[in-house]
Amino acid sequence: MNDQIDELQLKIERLEQEINFKNGLISILAHDSKEIFGNFLMLTEAVEQKTIGEEDFFKLLPQVKSDAQKNLQTVQDSTAWLKTQYGNFEVKSVKIMVFDLFQRLEENYAVRLKKKNINFHFKGDKNSFIQTDRILLDYILDKILNNAVKYSLPGQDIYFQYFTENNEDIVSVVDFGTGISEKHLHEIFNYGNSVFNGTAGEIGAGLSLKIVKNFVSLLHGNIKIVSSENKGTTVSIFLPKI
Repeated sequence: MNDQIDELQLKIERLEQEINFKNGLISILAHDSKEIFGNFLMLTEAVEQKTIGEEDFFKLLPQVKSDAQKNLQTVQDSTAWLKTQYGNFEVKSVKIMVFDLFQRLEENYAVRLKKKNINFHFKGDKNSFIQTDRILLDYILDKILNNAVKYSLPGQDIYFQYFTENNEDIVSVVDFGTGISEKHLHEIFNYGNSVFNGTAGEIGAGLSLKIVKNFVSLLHGNIKIVSSENKGTTVSIFLPKI
């Protein structure tokens, strides 16, 4: 009887988390869409009514572009999540070589890594494998590395680490960038938290890590973030061995 109660309580907690996630996602989409289109409409109306000069118009364009980029990222992240909610999506476990994950990330981020002069290193057994869903894991690691690059300073290092412990595969991305204050670290998976610019002016809506956490839960794993302001951040994914 107690086991059934515990199982039911766990299902209720997961359902509450899912509802909160969906509500937060809708809130971000509504807010960001209203912001970008509202600003763009205001700017075009000002030009039409000639209440703004050509010089001021061009001064405002970089901000409009920045808002549009943030909005586009939100839409792309939301689309990735929606693919797991409709149709015949199923988590499919396949055997993945860990070093292959590193090499694909290194290739995909080659331009950004070179632009910031960041060294990307692999640490672990190059012959090791993980058994999990490739699509979800690719998204998870892409977003984690994206943040690591975004908040790293030129010339710094980023490490992709893999090891096993307590019958779990543990994949970590370690950077030595701007880090996160204790206050904001506690709020990182909440909705309505602050959005920070990267060290080269990169901007995001703060949505990707929330979807990462959701995808990790689909893989029956856990995510842990350890960070210290001005010292760096370590994001670790714990996946059960299959």
